[in-house]
Amino acid sequence: MAKHLKPYPPEKRGTYLQLSTIDELKEMARQVRRDVIRMLVKSSSGHTGGSLGMADIFTALYFRVLQHHPHRFRDGSDQDMLFLSNGHIAPVWYSVLARSGYFSLNELNYLREVDSYLQGHPTCEASLPGIHIASGSLGQGLSAAVGAALGLRMDGKRGDVFCLMGDGECQEGQIWEAAMSAAHFKLGNLIGIIDYNNQQIDGEVSDVMDVEPFADKWRAFGWDVLTCDGNDIEHFIDTLEYLRKDQGRKRPVVVLATTVMGKGVPFFEGTMPDRSNWHGKAPSKVDGDKALAILGVTVFGDF
Repeated sequence: MAKHLKPYPPEKRGTYLQLSTIDELKEMARQVRRDVIRMLVKSSSGHTGGSLGMADIFTALYFRVLQHHPHRFRDGSDQDMLFLSNGHIAPVWYSVLARSGYFSLNELNYLREVDSYLQGHPTCEASLPGIHIASGSLGQGLSAAVGAALGLRMDGKRGDVFCLMGDGECQEGQIWEAAMSAAHFKLGNLIGIIDYNNQQIDGEVSDVMDVEPFADKWRAFGWDVLTCDGNDIEHFIDTLEYLRKDQGRKRPVVVLATTVMGKGVPFFEGTMPDRSNWHGKAPSKVDGDKALAILGVTVFGDF
């Protein structure tokens, strides 16, 4: 990103949007997938699979689960914080940030362009609302989330800290150093969410470097573990609401959310021998048009 890019102007924020029903959330998740496809086709660059696979989780978080105020980002109030450690899936994050009101929908037109606020991996030097740290160097996000959770507790704030990670990312040793720290400091206000799709850029996680028994590893490091279907919005919300009912949590919690890479567009889903690996490849214009036809238009409209 260019060093001269000015902080994002407050007057360019979007309209603060909240949704109430599961049907509305499903419709928004479909729109988020449309946003991802259109951004990636326009930029001819970016990560398709993980962005589509996590659309349901991001939609549920920003339009139902998180206690947040898009127009009062970093104002010191009791808000939840979110860190995206696997920053390469930035397109899905940018979509929900814009759709929920952090910044203008028009910004989605400029993914990965020179001097754009929406770089290929999230950056924070231009103070784009919604983003606390630069990310994408895998393995580092949980450490930042541990520090944030400690800071909220020291300041007497009630918010929770969410950290999204990939399962392949958990091959990184720094993840487990941070996990050990979180348990040691009894960070009950820290919630990890794993994109549990068994896929990474070089193949299946189980083949590259197996992380199993995954749940047992987190428990051994002092975390509570929940599992859910990350592509079932209602199941995901129920899981998060269940764990947040316990306001006296003394241990960090990780949610292993099973997802399908490329979810929502069948010819993008998974990584099979007879298909291209859509982990880090943008769709062509032809593939993008096919994907948009499958997804269909929504009441929310394209950017």
